[in-house]
Amino acid sequence: MNQEVKSAARVLDVLELLSRSAAPLALKDIAQALTLPKSSAHGLLHTLLARGYVERDTGDRYALPASLKQSPGWIGGSDAQLAALARPVLEQLRDALDESVFLGVRATGGNVKVIAKAVSRAPIRYDSDDPGLRPAYCTGMGRILLAFWDDAAVDAYFARTRLKAYTPHTVTDERKLRAILARIRSDGYAVLEEEFVLGGSATAAPVYRGDGSVVAALNVGTVSSRYPAAREQIIGGVVRAAATISQRLGHRRAA
Repeated sequence: MNQEVKSAARVLDVLELLSRSAAPLALKDIAQALTLPKSSAHGLLHTLLARGYVERDTGDRYALPASLKQSPGWIGGSDAQLAALARPVLEQLRDALDESVFLGVRATGGNVKVIAKAVSRAPIRYDSDDPGLRPAYCTGMGRILLAFWDDAAVDAYFARTRLKAYTPHTVTDERKLRAILARIRSDGYAVLEEEFVLGGSATAAPVYRGDGSVVAALNVGTVSSRYPAAREQIIGGVVRAAATISQRLGHRRAA
C-alpha cells in the first residue's frame, strides 16, 4: 500500500470510528482505538476539523457533526464546510434569542436538507430530529430557497410537487404561494406561522455565496405562543446573522 492510499485509509478509519461512537472521543481514545501515534491522530483530526467533517467540543473531544450523523446520505465537501463556517453564528444567534436555529440547503428536486442546527436551551423549545427532507413550499427555509431560485426551476418545482396541507394553516394555492415568494424577495426574509407544524413558527433569511447566488437559508424556529412578542427581534436577528455568514462566504453586499 503506497503512502497516499494509507493516508486515505486512516482518514476513513477516523470517520468510521466517530460514526460508531455514541459520545465524543478524546484524542488519546482515538489514537488508542486506531493504534496510531497521537501526533498522527492529531494531524488527521486537525485536517478533518478544518474541512468541517469533525467537530471539537469544549472538553477537546471529537465527534461527527449532527449533519453527518442525522441527515439522509453523507454530507461532505461544500455542505460540510458551510456548516462548519456557519456554526458559530448559529450558536450566537441561538444564545441571543434563546430560540433554535437551523441552516438548510436545497436538495435535488428543490426541497430542503438541514445541514446544521443549534437548539435552544429553553425548557419549552422548537426542535426536530427528523433526518428527512423538508418541503420547500411550506417551510421558512424552503420558501427562501424557492424565492431566490431561477424562474424555470421554480416552475418545474410546482409542476411536479403536490401541494398538500400539513396543518389547517398551510397555503396550498400556487398563485398565492408565488405572490408570497415575490414578497419574500422584496422583504429579504420569510415568516411562516404554523404552516408546517402546529405550534411552530419560522423566520428565515437567505445566505449568499460570493457570486451573489443564494446557497442556503438560515431559520429561527420558535414556539408560536411566544412569537408575536419577539417577532421584530427575531426578524432582525436572523437577517443580520444570515448577512454575517454571507460575508464570511465572500458576499460583499452582506456588509
